[in-house]
Amino acid sequence: MLVCWRMSDPRLAEYLEFLRFPSISTDPERAGDVAACAGWLERKLTGMGLETRVVPTAGHPIVLAKNAHRAGRRTVMIYGHYDVQPVDPVELWTSPPFEPRIEDGIVYARGSADNKGQHFAHILGIEETLREKGDLPVNLILLIEGEEEIGSAHLEEFLEAHREELRCDVIAISDTGMIALGKPTFTYGLRGIGALELKVTGPKGDLHSGIYGGAVANPATAVARLVASLHDAQGRVAVPGFYDDVAPLADWERAAWAKLPFGDADILKVTGAPALFGEAGYSSLERTWVRPTAEVNGIGGGYQGQGTKTVLPSKAMAKFTFRLVPDQEPRKILQLVEAYFHENAPPSVKLDLVPGHSGEPYLVDPHAGFGMAAQKALARLFPGKKPALIREGGTIPIVADFKRILGADTLLLGFCLPDCNAHSPNETFPLAHLDLGANLNRYLLEEIAGS
Repeated sequence: MLVCWRMSDPRLAEYLEFLRFPSISTDPERAGDVAACAGWLERKLTGMGLETRVVPTAGHPIVLAKNAHRAGRRTVMIYGHYDVQPVDPVELWTSPPFEPRIEDGIVYARGSADNKGQHFAHILGIEETLREKGDLPVNLILLIEGEEEIGSAHLEEFLEAHREELRCDVIAISDTGMIALGKPTFTYGLRGIGALELKVTGPKGDLHSGIYGGAVANPATAVARLVASLHDAQGRVAVPGFYDDVAPLADWERAAWAKLPFGDADILKVTGAPALFGEAGYSSLERTWVRPTAEVNGIGGGYQGQGTKTVLPSKAMAKFTFRLVPDQEPRKILQLVEAYFHENAPPSVKLDLVPGHSGEPYLVDPHAGFGMAAQKALARLFPGKKPALIREGGTIPIVADFKRILGADTLLLGFCLPDCNAHSPNETFPLAHLDLGANLNRYLLEEIAGS
């Protein structure tokens, strides 16, 4: 049962305190704030009676907590991340991003949903169970990292080094969303990712466009042509071999998703786009959940100031991410894209292609094993409602590493709403979902313990 959160509630005060840390992992100037946020978590979890430590890495620290483990019980890892995205463009926020504002039961703050609100709700559920029963029904490992928003750069190394200590039967993550308000949602698949930066160089320095234009190739034009050539007119990626390893959509998935209470009209409303666009033959949900994409994340070159400056720029660039699906392999896809750019670039410019972070696609059978425990927990949380079984277009890179290194599947049970503005200005999280997540934690641990 959901409760009405009062401003005097100490749990709310803790949540707001947690949100005030500007724990932006990608900004070196915020390293101290990231570390302070990890310290806050350590004190909170220790105060709950968990054995807690902050583990340094070559980047930002990992917070690790456990209860007293007992033989014969299931071991469950709950994963989250306390780092957050940058806040730019800050002028679009209706209130300061690290000064939480509450309006009509909604919290506005960076990290309120992604991911502080979601894993803090799990922490509340653990705390309530420990207070009421003195113990949990499972052996718990709580792992909260500080580098998810920059690709979990050091978590894989940590998992390898602590493989035995972190052995578990299953992993639960709440870093996804609900398909709609009041609709229980189990995400059983994620797209992978491969990042690439394209740098194009022409002359040794910027040139006068009147004196040299027409005689020297313009790098900005070369970048624009390469970017434009990446898709055909129907939105299909033009790189040869890009679709060779794509696993097909199952018939039951297509039938189930067609009945979901979220579709094209909802996507238009949430995004504010004038119209939808994408690969022919697939619905919008299918395009974002089971089809791979190539996206331009940034493009630039030449003069960007006011007025006109008649230069032929020396350099231009574009940044890309490729969202990938089972059974695509990020390294192979990036190699195909690099070969494509080299083949299609004019000989009058020099290309420098720099691969970025990557993550494997992930898929688990929602109808088997601990997937059924997740569905039962959701059924208890939402009596009389059938859980929506979905995939998601985003990427949690470490999920595939959990499977490879620890041999454990991951249950993705998020409770953000489609309009939570994760990674955007005015990020939101309903206060009622703190209670929702706390109850989910209790039901899930009980169902896993009995499975």
